[in-house]
Amino acid sequence: MLSAISQLFNFSLKSNLQYATLKTLSLVSISVMSPQQSVQELFRTADCVCFDVDSTVIQDEGIDELAKFCGKGDEVKRLTAEAMGGSMTFQEALKKRLDIIRPSVSQIRQFISTFPINLTPGISQLVKALQDRGVKVYLVSGGFRCLIDPVAELLNIPVTNVYANRLKFFFDGEYAGFDENEPTSRSGGKGLVIKRLKEHHNYQRLVMIGDGATDAEACPPADGFIGFGGNVVREEVKKRALWYVTDFQELISSLTIQAK
Repeated sequence: MLSAISQLFNFSLKSNLQYATLKTLSLVSISVMSPQQSVQELFRTADCVCFDVDSTVIQDEGIDELAKFCGKGDEVKRLTAEAMGGSMTFQEALKKRLDIIRPSVSQIRQFISTFPINLTPGISQLVKALQDRGVKVYLVSGGFRCLIDPVAELLNIPVTNVYANRLKFFFDGEYAGFDENEPTSRSGGKGLVIKRLKEHHNYQRLVMIGDGATDAEACPPADGFIGFGGNVVREEVKKRALWYVTDFQELISSLTIQAK
């Protein structure tokens, strides 16, 4: 009789434990987020957001437009597409393109004064929404600082928050190359910038947003990467992005949802 009672007790205990385990597993499975949801949550709680500039913050590729302005458009556009698709190192592509353009100081000044800044729809509102939440915003670009600083000023981003390449000129204003010590002048450079930002400012949830291979490869050290295809869709980048958007309104809406 005692043996039967003992067996019944053990069976009941075992059943209760199994039920509790299944219940716990069920709750866990419900709370587990998908990779996209994880990036969305990271973005909503980010303390720092870094944006690529060309074809992300602005609708154009700055170097392509400068090349066009200097009469070298077709040659350079082809190299830009190859570089952004990841078929050559960024530094190789940058050197090849600049060797073709060879812009002078006077050409740069004329270009800046005549070519309009074509901001991507929604970027102004997104940057303001992030800044209103106390999020630090940076522009991290493989483009040229002389062309990007005016974009930063237009978006009320301090120029000290711009990381980009610097052109060099001879005393007579002719093209002399670019500063190869700038991390953004080479593949992996954006990741190095992000690594330094995290070390210097102790950012815990840093998100990189961009359209190109150099943006995707910056995660890690970025804690999350959001692919942007509102101006141009690069299939390799789309495949690598856990969250891929084609309209900045989607990012703005995600912040609004969390605020509610």
